[in-house]
Amino acid sequence: MSSSCPAPGASRRTSRKQSGVNDFVVKFANVNGSGSASANNLFAKAIFRMGIPVSPHNIFPSNIQGLPTWYEVRVNERGYLGRREGVDLMVAINEQTIARDIESVLADGYVLYDSSKPLRPLRKDLNFLPIPLRDICLREFEHPGQRQLFQNIVYVGALAAFLAIDFEILTGMISQQFRGKEKLILPNVHALELGYQYAKDHFDCPLPIRLEASDRARGKILMDGNTAIGLGCVYGGATIASWYPLTPSTSVVDSFGKYCKRLRIDPGTGKRKFAIVQAEDELAAIGIAIGAGWNGARAFTASSGPGVSLMQEFLGLAYFAEVPVVLFNIQRVGPSTGMPTRTQQGDLLTCAFASHGDTRQILLFPSTPRECFEFAAASFDIAERLQTPVIVMSDLELGMNEHLCEPLAWDDSRRYDRGKLLDAEALDELESFGRYADVDGDGIPWRTLPGAHPDKGSYFTRGSSHNAMAAYTEDGDVHAEVMDRLARKFANAPQHLPEPELETAGQRYGMIHFGSTASAIAEVRDALAQQGIVLDTLRIRSFPFHEEVSRFIEAHECVYVVEQNRDAQMKSLLQIECKAANYEKLRPILSYNGVAISAEHIEAAILQDQPSLAQLASA
Repeated sequence: MSSSCPAPGASRRTSRKQSGVNDFVVKFANVNGSGSASANNLFAKAIFRMGIPVSPHNIFPSNIQGLPTWYEVRVNERGYLGRREGVDLMVAINEQTIARDIESVLADGYVLYDSSKPLRPLRKDLNFLPIPLRDICLREFEHPGQRQLFQNIVYVGALAAFLAIDFEILTGMISQQFRGKEKLILPNVHALELGYQYAKDHFDCPLPIRLEASDRARGKILMDGNTAIGLGCVYGGATIASWYPLTPSTSVVDSFGKYCKRLRIDPGTGKRKFAIVQAEDELAAIGIAIGAGWNGARAFTASSGPGVSLMQEFLGLAYFAEVPVVLFNIQRVGPSTGMPTRTQQGDLLTCAFASHGDTRQILLFPSTPRECFEFAAASFDIAERLQTPVIVMSDLELGMNEHLCEPLAWDDSRRYDRGKLLDAEALDELESFGRYADVDGDGIPWRTLPGAHPDKGSYFTRGSSHNAMAAYTEDGDVHAEVMDRLARKFANAPQHLPEPELETAGQRYGMIHFGSTASAIAEVRDALAQQGIVLDTLRIRSFPFHEEVSRFIEAHECVYVVEQNRDAQMKSLLQIECKAANYEKLRPILSYNGVAISAEHIEAAILQDQPSLAQLASA
């Protein structure tokens, strides 16, 4: 129903009128490797520390340096922090892209640029803020490296004047960042002051778009999803991570290692109580994790689409041999190498049925860093309870960008769920042990760990067909019995998985979404409600689906399915699993240009679809 929207900055945008105070978008256009990332992050964090809801989005190339990079910061007092179309203030530092960057600014918007070199006027409906960044740094700093780096700090200082950022917050953050390196504090603060004073001396400050201290972000945190996953793995009891580096998943294991060094060191001996193994490829990485899970450890690996493709064979082994393991898939744009540093939700079908044959996998869909933490910790319980792989489906937008969320929380009384695990005492009471016997009728067999008992509980783990006693078989009927038991296990799985999140009021139309698209949904609902279109919404948080998902579809005349891929993969999965009587009622809203879907894109697609819905209803 809806194709992908154009690439960011490709054409001039229009957007709903912004109020100006605590409600605008600033975009930085830089060159990758120029040192701009830390300055831009300083800008976003300063706004957050003023208590104002803020959402930064880093749009960067997959090379080391030299190509264009963008950093987009949305400020919104109401807490609408999904990506917004259009830019109110462009910091245009990259000469390669300056024409295209200026074109993306909304009418009456602002452009801050380096006037050390003349700029040919490109638009008459914008307000230009020329600041000679290079000339200022040439005059004030002797070291060539400082001259380049401090240009970024100078424009942050100017923005502090233009937008009324609390200057003490900026200087305090610099002092904190360079604590113990006092020689770096003074020149950084001096660069801030240079930009601030130049803006004050040459322009009316602050601009109509500006900031006022607020309490809307008080008590919340800024965190990226990959960091939250790494910490969640520690709290979830993981002790082994095996991996092969792949953007955008690498920082998951980096984060896990960082927290393990703080929390998994034996205080008495100083020995590490964790292992991080870099494998030769992705197939080996998940093989190591499966082996560790078979041996009783809580283990995981992290990857993205290309790596998950290579892991298919071992995912099938873990499914059929029923070995717990966790995989974090931080999705990026495909197919093939695709765009490694852009976001997408294109791996749903690949992961739901990963491996050949009749295979089903457990999927979890976090939407916030807090859920990344919670789902990461819970995934190990689920994997052991169901004795199967669990794939946590994040993406680059959620994984690598910082998001405003509630503080993380943990119940110290919580105990790990090891599932149906027999120890030596329990084995002593059994006459016989069948590794794949359905003793309780729920499809989940009992398992043992290597060495649990000197005489009982041992079995041969195989990926070939086996019977209830784990013995090899080529009896087709016996194989079918095992497959039927696995189907029962997955039919019962939803009771152990996160339930969908519903906001319903008995409306005719509904909207289904999942993962990082959640950041745009509240804004869409409010915008449509102002136009007389009220939608019920359901956020999917796991697969296999709960019964509530089927009931939601059946209860509505039309259900929009919002997802970030070309082929409407979630819609296809809903059709396969929910067996909806009327497939036409599922209407996809798609975006696959590599940037986070915006509320305007979803709203426009629904408004465009309304006439055809009316015709369908009358027919």
